[in-house]
Amino acid sequence: MSDESSSEDRTEEPTDKRKREAREEGQLPRSRELGTLTVVMGGLIALLAFGSVLGDALLDLMRGSFSLNREAVLDERNMGIMLLTSGKAAMLGMMPVFLVLVLAAVIGPIALGGFLFSSKSLQPKFSRMNPLSGLKRMFSTHALMELGKALAKFVLLLTIAIMVLLSERDALLSIAKEPLGSAIIHSIKVAGHAALMVSLGLLLIAAIDVPFQWYSNKKKLMMTKQQIKDEYKDSEGKPEVKGRMRQMQREMAQRRMMTAVPEADVIITNPTHYAVALKYDAATGGAPILVAKGSDFVALKIRELAQEHAVTTLESPALARAVYYSTDIDGEIPAGLYIAVAQVLAYVYQLKQYKAGQGRRPEQPHEPPIPPDLRRDE
Repeated sequence: MSDESSSEDRTEEPTDKRKREAREEGQLPRSRELGTLTVVMGGLIALLAFGSVLGDALLDLMRGSFSLNREAVLDERNMGIMLLTSGKAAMLGMMPVFLVLVLAAVIGPIALGGFLFSSKSLQPKFSRMNPLSGLKRMFSTHALMELGKALAKFVLLLTIAIMVLLSERDALLSIAKEPLGSAIIHSIKVAGHAALMVSLGLLLIAAIDVPFQWYSNKKKLMMTKQQIKDEYKDSEGKPEVKGRMRQMQREMAQRRMMTAVPEADVIITNPTHYAVALKYDAATGGAPILVAKGSDFVALKIRELAQEHAVTTLESPALARAVYYSTDIDGEIPAGLYIAVAQVLAYVYQLKQYKAGQGRRPEQPHEPPIPPDLRRDE
């Protein structure tokens, strides 16, 4: 299948796995025009912020460099020292502007696509050495768009350059006649004006290029229906993925189970190893329902929740183990445990009446009888 036909079949949004793999390979939306814009705007900001510092540094540099006497000119050692001193002064004067430009050059690529260093993008791809593939890339839609963008940028920047030269023609001619200090300040202002005009032009280009690069990158990441199916099969077939999914399902079920504990009528404990939460709805006439159960740490959390929400807790080791092993969450207790659980629920209801000021305090029931087929020993 050709690239054109395969791209036409890519109608599905990219999956997270596809995006992650593309990022690892360095396939991110990048805009050269946005990078150029940030550098030029960085230069403009640097001129506005450090123009006076740069002007003073250049003024001192030029005065010191061109103020020479005959002895200094003829002394080779002195000339070397002066050249080194002038170079250091120039570097110190331009350092703030240089740092701003470096920062802007770093921010430009990060602004679209984020920061990424991928060694895979530096590795040679032998497919790019194929002449036929190279010809296809040269005459592809993306290549034609890049060519049109380059021509438009050239025409736009050339127009801006001509406009700046025409508007600053008198200023450029007068700079040669001005004193050194005012000439340097005037030159910096002209450079700032030029940078502003170029920034406006690049802003227009970047406003077109950034959405285009984002759309082009997204189009490359689009997938076919078959790719979606294959990826799903691969991911679902991996043991670690299945294990992770089962773990997530258990965690979700446990969280859902814990929310039902405050609604339970009674918590029956082992007392430490097991805990089961039962709820009975007399209106429906059905059997009591197991709304939560757990062992060890989960049992401890159930007891803590019961204490926090004033749910009655009763120690009955044999009954707790029987309910734990014989009943599923949200399931009815087996018929063999009806009598034992009925005794517990009767005690709970009598205890509620006593706490409400009605009747006397009931005695805690003894260990209820458990059928042999439901009994589980420690």
